[in-house]
Amino acid sequence: MDLEFLLKGLIVGLSVSIPLGPVGIFVIQRTISKGQGAGMISGFGAVFADTLYAFIAGFGVKFISDFLVEYQLYIRLIGSAFLMIMGYRIFVSDIIKQARYNMGPVRRSKYLKDFISMFFLTLSNPLTIIAFGAIFAGLGFVQGYSNLRPTAMLIAGVFGGALLWWLTLGTFVNIFRNRIRLRNLFWINKVTGVLIIVLGIAAAISTAFI
Repeated sequence: MDLEFLLKGLIVGLSVSIPLGPVGIFVIQRTISKGQGAGMISGFGAVFADTLYAFIAGFGVKFISDFLVEYQLYIRLIGSAFLMIMGYRIFVSDIIKQARYNMGPVRRSKYLKDFISMFFLTLSNPLTIIAFGAIFAGLGFVQGYSNLRPTAMLIAGVFGGALLWWLTLGTFVNIFRNRIRLRNLFWINKVTGVLIIVLGIAAAISTAFI
């Protein structure tokens, strides 16, 4: 029974993580421009945010989920602004200077910044908690503290599935990283920056339909 919930959670974690949204684009961009470590840490930020939402949905922490849903308009607007600011910073960044900077010793502060930015970016979409609730219900999972053990296994599976995806994506992108010339990296940064800004604008516009 425990293995069943673990496998279900694994599938849920993969299905939530695989669609290439803003976080996926950031992981790819950071892996290419900063290295595999930065990409992986960014992915871990998304993993922990998704796991937190899965925990809230799985254990039925109603006051938190109600708060997120009630104020989702403001949370998503903040997330949209965050996207546009980060997209602009990528667009105007000096990729040659950045590449030389990242050749030096790895600084914990850089990794912490990468983790925190993706953690809060992932949290800025409260619809995720609704998605987890719907998926769990579709799997026949009944929320509540009486289901502590299967809930824990389900959430562990979500964590494992999400982690598996970001590790796979980061490793795959890193394989091709050394084949990318600095000139190409310049244009990748420009295109990525514009794409992130557009996604931020689209997210802001979508709040009008909430």
